[in-house]
Amino acid sequence: MEFFCYHRDRPASAALRDELLEKHWSYMDRYAAQMIARGPTFAAEGDTPTGSVHILDLPDAAAARAFAFDEPNYQAGVYRDVLVRRWHNTLGRTMWDFPGGRHGGRRYLVIGLGPESGDGPGAPPDRDELIAYGPLLSDDGVTRVGAAALLRAPDPDSARAVLAPDRFADVEVHDWQFGGRPS
Repeated sequence: MEFFCYHRDRPASAALRDELLEKHWSYMDRYAAQMIARGPTFAAEGDTPTGSVHILDLPDAAAARAFAFDEPNYQAGVYRDVLVRRWHNTLGRTMWDFPGGRHGGRRYLVIGLGPESGDGPGAPPDRDELIAYGPLLSDDGVTRVGAAALLRAPDPDSARAVLAPDRFADVEVHDWQFGGRPS
């Protein structure tokens, strides 16, 4: 089962986040084989972290919640809240398989929240710029409660458009970068 986890930073927690960086990476190393995508989000065009996204394939909802809430930054109070949802990897690949690579162009996390109108989030026709894409689902995996995408786009408005914003109650756009230990 695939899960989308988005930890949102508490204001003024950047110093604590930096202090815990090695603990965070060590924790994530334990899940390397299950990772579909990961990485931090930032304030618009800035260096200030605002959150951390992880998309993983885990055995069940209990394992996803344990992953999200046992994470060292969460345990230490870096995050103000956590979104954990079932997810479906419509692209069938990991971020490391993205043809555009780790660098080049601006990257975004786009989350569409609330009951979706229409037939659901079929992948946009231009899949070349999508890094990860899929519906956010209810715990039973049946009801669509939103959608999430990681993508390369020229600007936030172009990124927002990938989810057809008129189909969701709310759409969030966050600057994002590929996560993991620096090589």
